[in-house]
Amino acid sequence: MTIEQRNEGTVTSKAAFQAVGLKWEGTYAEAGAGGIRAVHRALQERLTEIPHAIHTDTLLGLSYHAFPGGDGFTHYAVVEVERIDDVPTGMVTLSVPTLRYAVCSHRKEQSIDQSYNNIYAWINDQGYSAYSPDHLTHFEKYPMSQDPYSDHPEFIIMIPVQQR
Repeated sequence: MTIEQRNEGTVTSKAAFQAVGLKWEGTYAEAGAGGIRAVHRALQERLTEIPHAIHTDTLLGLSYHAFPGGDGFTHYAVVEVERIDDVPTGMVTLSVPTLRYAVCSHRKEQSIDQSYNNIYAWINDQGYSAYSPDHLTHFEKYPMSQDPYSDHPEFIIMIPVQQR
């Protein structure tokens, strides 16, 4: 017997923030093969190099449309910072505006694809549509202590939305 997977959605606002971390760019196939996991591990290993980091218990994974034709994307593994005045070698900065997000939790035993399908269906059912300011498609909040190579990660999915 299969148990139906549910992901309860809510809408919340997050104030504009700045972040520092590492950039990854590639195809969806490369991401599926572990490319993003490696950049998450690298950020964990270099976290202490980031000045003015706040909420260091949370790794933010922000994904942006990157290529025409939709075969790839840019992903940033970052941590929020109070201010940006010194960027460690090989790292990048991001500024994210104040946005409204549809939010749901993905739990260890759940299918990641199904979690995303559920939140997008919920967005539609609630009268919202996904919104990609500056091409930001979604972001995920991971526990910083989580092993990026876990086959069963837990994280929070946040999709920018607007009223239809």
